[in-house]
Amino acid sequence: MSAKRPVRELMPALAGKTYFNYGGQGPLPSPSLEAMVACWRTIQELGPFTTAVWPFIEAQTVAVRQALATLCGVGPHRLALTENVTSGCVLPLWGLPWQRGDELLLGDCEHPGVVAACQELARRKALRVSVLPVLELCCSNTQEALEALVLEQLERALTPNTRLVVLSHLLWNTGSIMPIAAVAQRLQQHSNQPWLLVDAAQSMGSIPVDEAASVADIYAFTGHKWCCGPEGLGGVALSERLLEVAQPTLIGWRSLRHESTAASSFHHDARRFEVATSCVPLASGLTCSLDLLAAQGSPQQRHQRCRQLADRLWRGLQALPGARTLLNQPPPAGLVSFTLHDASGRQRDTAGTVDALGRAGIWIRRLDQPDCLRACVHVTTTEAEVDHLLQALTALQQRQA
Repeated sequence: MSAKRPVRELMPALAGKTYFNYGGQGPLPSPSLEAMVACWRTIQELGPFTTAVWPFIEAQTVAVRQALATLCGVGPHRLALTENVTSGCVLPLWGLPWQRGDELLLGDCEHPGVVAACQELARRKALRVSVLPVLELCCSNTQEALEALVLEQLERALTPNTRLVVLSHLLWNTGSIMPIAAVAQRLQQHSNQPWLLVDAAQSMGSIPVDEAASVADIYAFTGHKWCCGPEGLGGVALSERLLEVAQPTLIGWRSLRHESTAASSFHHDARRFEVATSCVPLASGLTCSLDLLAAQGSPQQRHQRCRQLADRLWRGLQALPGARTLLNQPPPAGLVSFTLHDASGRQRDTAGTVDALGRAGIWIRRLDQPDCLRACVHVTTTEAEVDHLLQALTALQQRQA
């Protein structure tokens, strides 16, 4: 790891609390906030709509696009800036050439926001939605065995009408990593060569993503979770073949090659899925956060650190009476999901556990699908914080015994 100042010391949100909700939103470092304020100030000093301001705005946008494209292992022309994961998924998805009867195959661990978007697309276009079961595979097998098992399940689920597969890279509930590159390779052998949409909400910033992002057709992510950037800015890496056929769905001046005329054609690259006016200072903030994380080590080094911390937490939960982890081995990344049970084996109320921990200044979250608790460890997490969580869970179990 880098000898530079740890980024956690630059995060005021971590003061006075023990934080495990990076999968929901990462704390914003003070330098990133300062970068945004400085950007706003410069824009106002130059004049928000003057000839002098445009080169500055362009520089901010180019910098964040290049940084995100590099992490994704793609050229900047394949990277569209978006507001969040959902818009990164939905805008290019709805621009694809669908035909009545096409089938959308969705993993059973996908986020409700993406599932709902696919269901509505299916309703409007007379498509069919089917399910790719992966949850049980994750909970009952090792990560090493998962690739082959997911591919076997995929083989059984594919049909001649399959036109899209939706599968997250790092599952938001179990914390398992899906074999995106292997899935992409298999889909290329299918007669339809189905599109591959990847929800990267939990993977960008927590594990290396370039291998998966470079082979997916839609690889959508946000900057406000594991990248610890400001909310309201993310991106999506798009495949060359998608760019050849997909049309813009929500259209604005940024979609156009020449913004001064509606008769202008759309951008040939990923920018056709950008829409209109957005908050430029967010780009400065996210770029700063990415730089600060990079100073803590490479994506591979940071991932390894998260795995070490997740291993510590997972093993501690094995020793805690009444605790059951969703995975039967230490997680492959920083998400650790588990449940607590009483002496009779009955599961304890997850919402009540979150509230009790929150009153003690420890923050985790509960999930609905499945009903469980989730703690996220990041490169900013310490061993002492992991131990503190385990001690607090032990005390809760003892009080409720």
